[in-house]
Amino acid sequence: MKLAVSVLLHVSLLASAQAADSGIDAGRQRGTLVAGVSYPLPAYVAGAKFRTPESPESTLVEDLGKRLKVKLGMSKTDNSNAAQWIRSGRADVVLALVDDNDPLRRDAGVVLIPTGYSAGAMAIMRSDTDIKSWEQLKGRTVCLSEGGAYVGKIAAKYGAIEKVQRAPADSLLSLRIGACDAAVHDDTMLNDLLKLPEWKKFSARLPVQSRRTLVFAVRADDAKSISYLRQTSADWAAGGFWPELKKKWVNHVAFEVYLDQNVPDCH
Repeated sequence: MKLAVSVLLHVSLLASAQAADSGIDAGRQRGTLVAGVSYPLPAYVAGAKFRTPESPESTLVEDLGKRLKVKLGMSKTDNSNAAQWIRSGRADVVLALVDDNDPLRRDAGVVLIPTGYSAGAMAIMRSDTDIKSWEQLKGRTVCLSEGGAYVGKIAAKYGAIEKVQRAPADSLLSLRIGACDAAVHDDTMLNDLLKLPEWKKFSARLPVQSRRTLVFAVRADDAKSISYLRQTSADWAAGGFWPELKKKWVNHVAFEVYLDQNVPDCH
């Protein structure tokens, strides 16, 4: 009897160890995929206005969860602790925005898998603005969205006065009503938004800065997760996933701004 219990315990521990070898398998086994993201969305409060987030992180994780048929758990991570979270198993996978010089790229224990999304900071303003360069944002009010990749950076680099809003729609609405001199968001999304006729008066822009790539980060020895995520990214690239995601983002944000714009554009 003792021998049987010992064998069962050994098999159970071996199975757990094997599952732990793969973040994807660990998520499947527990029925919840734990993803590290830069900005876990706040819990919805009844009666609150719906707001589209700046980053597509949550959409990617949700699609991954549907593919794996598991629930989702999102934890806040950043590039400085991403590798630690992956190695410790606190996260099955991490989403991170990286540039060519990011330390994550040089970490031999981590593999980065491009999701297919990249973006840089774009500043947009009224078409008749006197701001012609990033340096001229010094002392000017710049709106950004909470959880966006550029919060704190525009003030630090250019001396702007940052006004952090709940979401892109709030930031862009503030631009339209004259509460800020510029709004800074991902160029990948803004370029499509500015094609809408109602944004013609706000189509002045500054050259894109700080382009980065959104990647999945997993342990370098996690062959199963690497293979699965590479295939997922290939599926997104081959289908209409990205065009549809951008279209929805633009339409939703534009509609959110439209619903809240109760005062005329600043002239």
